[in-house]
Amino acid sequence: MARKFIFVICCFSMVYCISCTSSKKIAYFQNAQDSTFRTVLGVVDAPIQKNDILNIVISSPSPETDLAYNRIDNTAKGYLVNSDGYIQMPRIGKVMAAGLTKKELITSITNIILTKGELLNPIVEIRHLNFEVTVLGEVTNPSVINVPSEQISLVKALGLAGDLTIFGKRDNVLLIREEDNKRVTRRLNINSADFLNSPYYYLKPNDVIYVEPNKAKIATTNRSQQILPIVFTGISILVLVLDRVIK
Repeated sequence: MARKFIFVICCFSMVYCISCTSSKKIAYFQNAQDSTFRTVLGVVDAPIQKNDILNIVISSPSPETDLAYNRIDNTAKGYLVNSDGYIQMPRIGKVMAAGLTKKELITSITNIILTKGELLNPIVEIRHLNFEVTVLGEVTNPSVINVPSEQISLVKALGLAGDLTIFGKRDNVLLIREEDNKRVTRRLNINSADFLNSPYYYLKPNDVIYVEPNKAKIATTNRSQQILPIVFTGISILVLVLDRVIK
């Protein structure tokens, strides 16, 4: 029985030692560097991207005529911006959406409707249905956050994720954003009051926030990796000695 126990302890110690990695592997995206990208537009005017899902409602003083311009099936969940950047709308047809702000798309759709001459004073309303941001790393509840209001600050997103743990690096928060078919990154210091004036204070759809562990967390992890194998080895030796004494 004792020999079986020794075997199990030794195997566990070997697996644990093999699984131990350097502190560099604890942090996600640690090699990402700041990238240069264009001036950020207002939150509401963030450019529409491919694969966005838009809720579009068209109304006018003539409700009966409006029906032709709106989806009447309840199963439809918005208009998907396809891989070519277009949406397909009833009565209107294909409309380029990717790269436009919501305000610009509203103007484009309104002009198309007016050209047809079927609606008087049309009102076009557009909302994002898949406005989400992701918060990872040293936060209490890493999660994907849905934003029905279409406006959220980085600070609020961290709050919804349960705030940073005591091990989170507050002076080096990583923002990952996709724009113009490019993935750009930015390191942010939320300890500084200057962050309140940062163009990255507000998030855009599909942004990813990653909070790295600080040196204390890394040191704690390293100590555990160094001490536990020694403890397991000591237990194994003790069991071996006891096994021989009992015999």
